[in-house]
Amino acid sequence: MPKLLKRKIGYGLGDMASSMFWKIFSYYLPFFYSNVFGLSLIDAGILVMVTRLWDAVSDPMMGVVADRTDTRMGKYRPYLLWFALPFAVCGVLLFTTPDTSYAGKLIWAYITYILMMTVYTGINVPYGAMLGVITDSPEQKTVFSSFRMLFAYAGSFVALAAWEPMCTFFSSTLGMTEAGAWQWAMIVIAIACLALFLFCFALTREVVHTRSVVSVGSDFKALLKNRPWWILIGAALSFNMFSTVRGATVAYFFADVIGADAHMWLFGLSVLFYSGLFLSVGEVANMAGVALAVPVVRRMGKKPAFMAVNALLVVLSVMFFFLPVSAAGFFLMLVFQVLISVLTGIMSPLVWSMYADVADYSEHRFHTASTGLIFSSSSMAQKFGGAIGGAAVLWLLDACGYVTASGGAAALQPGSAITCLWTLMTFIPAGVAVVAIVAAWFYPLDTARVRVIADELRVRRAAPASTLGQTEKEAAKNFAQINA
Repeated sequence: MPKLLKRKIGYGLGDMASSMFWKIFSYYLPFFYSNVFGLSLIDAGILVMVTRLWDAVSDPMMGVVADRTDTRMGKYRPYLLWFALPFAVCGVLLFTTPDTSYAGKLIWAYITYILMMTVYTGINVPYGAMLGVITDSPEQKTVFSSFRMLFAYAGSFVALAAWEPMCTFFSSTLGMTEAGAWQWAMIVIAIACLALFLFCFALTREVVHTRSVVSVGSDFKALLKNRPWWILIGAALSFNMFSTVRGATVAYFFADVIGADAHMWLFGLSVLFYSGLFLSVGEVANMAGVALAVPVVRRMGKKPAFMAVNALLVVLSVMFFFLPVSAAGFFLMLVFQVLISVLTGIMSPLVWSMYADVADYSEHRFHTASTGLIFSSSSMAQKFGGAIGGAAVLWLLDACGYVTASGGAAALQPGSAITCLWTLMTFIPAGVAVVAIVAAWFYPLDTARVRVIADELRVRRAAPASTLGQTEKEAAKNFAQINA
């Protein structure tokens, strides 16, 4: 196998592991806390908000630490080895339901969720930053990012398609409680993720060796001055909210709008229409979107592609609202899920590639080799979007009178709750996609500008270290001359 292809596959395996956990957290953890673990919607919403905000805040800290790590294994890659086992163990603890009082459960939930998100940051921020040092080519960064997203969606497909059948197997076949079944399902996922991270570590290498000539304070100062970073944060946060709101609503939507025994006709067969099918088919469509990302970006450019994809997401999300709850409507829902997921599949590698461009912009203008800090900001945006979106779903459901039921069972819901579920699947995601379009309009790094920056950085990185001590003013002046 060619060395570069092996590294692309190896890099993809890392996000396969991360995505398996992240999608289970995003799609099933709110439902688990309210309908299996036994928390109220308000407490579950606060829990999701607090823990993910901490997770987002800790990302830049981890980025700074990773940027200043120096080992024979590389700057970012060693964290894949160091955190693989804690990552798996914390995932199992997160889906463990202790036999204690409500207050004890709430304390356990906070401890395990904060611990899980801290470990997730410890492995995922360095992993993301590896995209900036695994190749020095802007075009190859998009290809590596596409491999990453392709494997991520493959992992998500496996996890989501298997989750409900595993829970059913452990509860119905082996006679476990609902809580025990969810825990054992996570044990299976955790073992797979541990192996994937170890393979990612073994198959990848860092080939770009960046050098920072400024302090940590200067890194943060440069980050705050980085206009493309601010704009991309807003655009990416909005896109992540689109995915989080829809994803966190699906389990509730299927339990209370679609129902447990819904069937549709597919290729002449009557097929059970359940949330795992809806989500896993979406992951396959995501993979198709990832495959389209490179040709779409080559034809349109990154910024126009970002805006066009979000515009289509707005249209499809609004149209979803008018689909009927019937066998024919279920088939159309699956079709719309495929179309929406193809578009979000294009977006994922596109966003990561744009962050790599922002990291190069920062190094070029400010002489700060802060790739980890830049990429941690992308993870921060993802988690802020997840925090706001996940908590908003739970709080809106509570405000609309949603009735929780223990053991994962559905309860009779008032009309206001049903309307809220439809809105959470359609108009609210459409609204945040509009915000993403507006933010991207102001993004300044077009294709030509990124290529100039990449060419200049190749020359600078090859220069002796003694020539790199320019002041920020001198670096900014040179940048302005290059782009004049």
